Amino acid sequence: MKKNAALEASLNKGGLSARSQAAWIALGAAVLALIVWLVMLLHPLPPRTLTLATGPEGSSYAMLGKRYKELLAKDGITVHLVATAGGVENLALLSRPGSGVDAGFVAAGIAKESDDSGLMSLGTLGYEPLWFFTRNVATDRGLASLKGKRVSAGPEGSDSRAILNELLSRNALDVSKFQLLPLPPEESADALLHGRIDAAFLVTSWGSPVVRQLAKADGVDLATFSRADAYVALFPSLTKRVLPAGVADLEKDRPNHDVTLLASKTCLVARAGLHPALQYLLLELVSKLHARAGIFQKAGEFPAAESLDFPLSPEARNYYKSGQPFLQRYLPFWLAALVEQLVVVLIPVLGLTYPLVKGLMSLYGWGMQRRIFTIYGELHWLESQLDRLGDKPVPPELAGRMRTLEARANRVRVSSNYIPMLYSLKETVAFVSARVERQGHAQ
Repeated sequence: MKKNAALEASLNKGGLSARSQAAWIALGAAVLALIVWLVMLLHPLPPRTLTLATGPEGSSYAMLGKRYKELLAKDGITVHLVATAGGVENLALLSRPGSGVDAGFVAAGIAKESDDSGLMSLGTLGYEPLWFFTRNVATDRGLASLKGKRVSAGPEGSDSRAILNELLSRNALDVSKFQLLPLPPEESADALLHGRIDAAFLVTSWGSPVVRQLAKADGVDLATFSRADAYVALFPSLTKRVLPAGVADLEKDRPNHDVTLLASKTCLVARAGLHPALQYLLLELVSKLHARAGIFQKAGEFPAAESLDFPLSPEARNYYKSGQPFLQRYLPFWLAALVEQLVVVLIPVLGLTYPLVKGLMSLYGWGMQRRIFTIYGELHWLESQLDRLGDKPVPPELAGRMRTLEARANRVRVSSNYIPMLYSLKETVAFVSARVERQGHAQ
């Protein structure tokens, strides 16, 4: 009897209870939520802010930064501009963990070969000539003419200071013999115009107001680099450009002769972790801003897929090869980013949802069948007991068990897919019950 009681306790458990089914569904939902969270963690939406290292007031870097900020605001990106001394400081900030700077302008050739900071290039944007303005200084001896003169070379951390130091070193000129002053562009122009310094060495674009002002100012001369080809051979990051006579002021014929200049290229450098969507947004922006023709460049020459000091990012390589991603061509930036994110999330979710749902359905089906098969198991036990009795009357406890089993079979509820199995069960229960009745009950 103990064996029978244990069997009945096991059989009465039936299939999955409503609470069990709810628990499995909750577990499935929790797993899916975890998958979505992990995908969002690995592929987050692009941030709404960008920190850009630029340069001092009056420089082309500062001008570009303000323009970038204005245009990116139209796409909902808030740009924080960090005014610096120039490309050298920008590179230091980008290389320094925790500086908060995401991207910045850097002149080609500034980075050392030993730099391995994990930075990447989004391409080159244009030429940054080396402007050598003087006042009452004969420059027939080139840079050696500046010995003992008061020269604005830009602050430490600027492109102009770094390049001038390199040029002086290559000419075997002792830097200590020069009075190099750390003046930013606007202060340099004012000091030169008022005779407080003898020369100013600037690295900035033709579009800089400081350059335009000095190029046409009376009493200020723009020196030519007579050995430009030699410098270009020694410094592959430099190129030779020519400023045409009269381009600054045709009426005054300023300058009054063609001036040979050396120029570096401006690179847009970013941290390797910059969100791909923001990279594509920046690449589209630079394509619109820097593709026009200018005094030193042809239309479409920039931006260029050049990795002068740092490797191009994968997004930059794709952009220069194929243009914008498909969605960003036809949808606003944030909508495109959201759709791309949904695709990234849905692919693994759908891939895992199918087997998960299939598994839950199989588990549910197993529960339905178990409700039926457990009763079949007890029917088999009852029939085995009847076979042992032979023609003897059925004991009351066995007859009571049969009645209990009939009541259980009538209470079983299953989904429509399992109704045929349920009716088959009820027919079998009725058959065994009729056999019990035929054998009679023991008194």
